[in-house]
Amino acid sequence: MDCKFSKAERLHSKKLIKELFDKGSSFFLYPFKVLYLDDSRVTDNQLLVSVSKRKLKNATDRNYIKRRVKEAYRLNKHLLPATQESKKLIALIYVSKDLMGFHDIQPKVIKTLKKLPVAKPSQE
Repeated sequence: MDCKFSKAERLHSKKLIKELFDKGSSFFLYPFKVLYLDDSRVTDNQLLVSVSKRKLKNATDRNYIKRRVKEAYRLNKHLLPATQESKKLIALIYVSKDLMGFHDIQPKVIKTLKKLPVAKPSQE
């Protein structure tokens, strides 16, 4: 198991991000709005972490939250169902106005990862 949050696990392709926001399913689990989409083209599950400038004014606060969320994901990504044929694109959008510490964020990320549905066989 890879121990770091590698480049392959970061969702950075504008095309994939647009597709995720257009076609993806979503649910809300405080403090995250979660978007997800099954995609057979990617080799790893890919994660995007977003923190609104409107909610947290200071860039240092936004970066603090993003680092905590990425670390919680890195430690618990094994909870995602491991299916080879379809990997997930996941966006975690932080919607709280409060700064949360790692011990508050980690259980929420675990709950979120467990709530993501198992990929269905491709309908294409």
